[in-house]
Amino acid sequence: MRVFVTGASGSIGSVVVPDLIAAGHEVLGLVRSDTAAAVLAAAGGTPLRGDLTDLDGLRAGVAQADGVINLAFSNDWSNLERGIHEEARAVQTLATELVGSGKPFVHAGLTPMVPGHISVEEDPNTTKGPVGGRGRNSDVVLALAAQGVRSSVVRLPRSVHQRGSAYGFCTALIAAAQKTGVSTYVGDGTQRWPAVNRLDVAPLFRIALEGAAPGTVLHAVADEGDTMRSLAEAIGEVLAIPVESAPPERFGLAGRLFALDMPSSSARTRERFGWKPAHPSLLDDLAAGDYPALG
Repeated sequence: MRVFVTGASGSIGSVVVPDLIAAGHEVLGLVRSDTAAAVLAAAGGTPLRGDLTDLDGLRAGVAQADGVINLAFSNDWSNLERGIHEEARAVQTLATELVGSGKPFVHAGLTPMVPGHISVEEDPNTTKGPVGGRGRNSDVVLALAAQGVRSSVVRLPRSVHQRGSAYGFCTALIAAAQKTGVSTYVGDGTQRWPAVNRLDVAPLFRIALEGAAPGTVLHAVADEGDTMRSLAEAIGEVLAIPVESAPPERFGLAGRLFALDMPSSSARTRERFGWKPAHPSLLDDLAAGDYPALG
């Protein structure tokens, strides 16, 4: 299958693309720079220069592919609303081109937040709050199942990690600890965050592309929920600094999310698709240290 992948050189795309190629697929990857294009080409993919705001480029990518995996997102917390709007326009553009095609369309969403409950695949997307727009974008993708598209959403936890390179939400905790000399958590620190190793994510996107039924939701969750305090303590241990509580405002807009309890399960995904996370947990990656200089 020839697969059009947006965000092909990003944190998740850079592991999804090699997995697809190793499985015998061809990859047409959307990249924003000459450097990213060179990296993608070296991995065996074909670069297509552009980004989520290049709607003509998105249309061109769909026209050349047998399936689409949408991974691109700005992740700019200083202008989250703009990033969600860009994703919405891109999703709608891709959707319009795919209607009636029968092609697979796999979209990267977010695990939902269900107060007092470990979220599961059957729970609806979170459509309110700071990242509610992303849930609405995922709903657009799932609705394509009734319009001749084999659409699916792989919902990711807020902490997609890999030692030495990526830590998801914990990136902000590490950066603050490096800058201030104190490792902090919000409130009493009992709120739980699900997590998954970046290397375990890649095969799940391929599984969805190859065989998920229209309208399927998959959860890329390895750890159902580590407490924020345990994560801060792991960082504090590595950096040999004190661990303290801090108000949500300390982390800006992200602090509103940091205060929420958001555990999630992937039991149904594992049972249905045989997905088995095998790489180190978030706590293991944090305890191993090797943090990039972020503060």
